[in-house]
Amino acid sequence: MDRPHEELPSFWRSPAGLTLLVALVVGGFYLVTEHTAHLFGALPYLLVLACPLMHVFMHRGHRHGEHSQTRSGDEQLRQ
Repeated sequence: MDRPHEELPSFWRSPAGLTLLVALVVGGFYLVTEHTAHLFGALPYLLVLACPLMHVFMHRGHRHGEHSQTRSGDEQLRQ
């Protein structure tokens, strides 16, 4: 009988998943060791590109749409 709550095995624990994981690790190691000069050559450009991206995504929590509260605070200071 099938049990409805029986857990299915994870893909990463199957033989195909482990083979894929090992291939990704070996491929990543090859890319880093053989192409280090290319990575370091692109690093300054990646840092320059990171600045505008950080500016766009890091300013979400600054409440730029709520300018009415700051105006009312300025008016209270003037009175």
